[in-house]
Amino acid sequence: MGIAIGAPIVFGHNLPKGVWPVVFSEEPIPGKHPGLSILNDKPWNAETPAHLLDEKVTPADKLFVRNNGKVPEDIDKNSWTLEIGGESVKNVKTYTLNELKQKFKHYSYQLTLECGGNGRSEFNPPAKGNQWTTGAVGCPKWTGIRLKDVLTDVGLKSDAVYIGYYGKDVHLSGDPSKVVISRGVPISKAMEDEALIAWALNDEDLPLMNGYPLRLIFGGWPASTSGKWLSKIVVRNKVHDGPKMTGFSYKVPCETVAPGTDVLEEDMCIIESMPVKSIITYPKSGAVLSEGQTSLSLRGHAWAGDLEVSEMHVSIDFGASWVKCALSKPVNRLAWQHWNAEVSFPKKGYYEVWAKATDSNGKMQPMVVPGWNPRGYLNNACHRIAVKVI
Repeated sequence: MGIAIGAPIVFGHNLPKGVWPVVFSEEPIPGKHPGLSILNDKPWNAETPAHLLDEKVTPADKLFVRNNGKVPEDIDKNSWTLEIGGESVKNVKTYTLNELKQKFKHYSYQLTLECGGNGRSEFNPPAKGNQWTTGAVGCPKWTGIRLKDVLTDVGLKSDAVYIGYYGKDVHLSGDPSKVVISRGVPISKAMEDEALIAWALNDEDLPLMNGYPLRLIFGGWPASTSGKWLSKIVVRNKVHDGPKMTGFSYKVPCETVAPGTDVLEEDMCIIESMPVKSIITYPKSGAVLSEGQTSLSLRGHAWAGDLEVSEMHVSIDFGASWVKCALSKPVNRLAWQHWNAEVSFPKKGYYEVWAKATDSNGKMQPMVVPGWNPRGYLNNACHRIAVKVI
């Protein structure tokens, strides 16, 4: 911690176990950009303001942090192992990190990672949990091996339907017997080409806060399925039932309900593919156009879970009319897409720019918060920024 702070911690030996120096609550998370907004420090959770996500490939220091427990300490990647087990594998195997790198072919993809609770702050009645706005998303380049190659190596039984993961993160209680989070995906998602066991982000080791030295990546699905500090994968003959797979975690009502409705657990469905969404990354909200300026260049990103984005539009008149944007194709499946547009303002005054994406099935972002759910998941309402023409 002294290295992260930049100075030795005088009397550090007296700091109670499990207590972080208060400087970490006031300064950036170690290894992260100083502009990230910290939502929680026990455990660490931080999002990236939209204007800092302007790069086409998200830099490591600008990737959001969503942790459920404490970051593991004393990590040695040279002795790190990954076990593949469960009732639906033919051969239980344990690989070292070096063996994974040597035995299997390497792949790199840009994959969109988004927290299922991104946008939670807009729900009313308010939902419990970290009050994410727009910044729990990113699309870096990930490098590793295909999960399906490892599953093929151990052999799958015919009854395999789901995989689950276990990581080395530590429960907030400090109890080593308690599992922090253990989620997973159906076998069909696990066997996709883009489903990776990754050790690198943008050609460097994974950041500590984002799962160093090994993690899963499932682009287009809630980031909670992409387990960090990965140490074990189990292949199940039923839907995985680890912590945060049961109850109301990462689930939404199977049918639309009125705000504030009490929903029974059996009426909740597990979140899979994320909904269509977009952000404006330039300019920053609050932009001011001086006298003589009447037009503004805009740009941003759009994504749509397992699908592609087919169209992108912006509005300066609160949705009364829309301007079609130029939209790029994804560099690979499950990567976000980039858009840009030029808008003109008819006179001086206050404006808002609203952004709306449409997915390849024709489904559009709603202008306002979509259907309510108890945990505040899947808000894909239009992102908007303020612009003043003076």
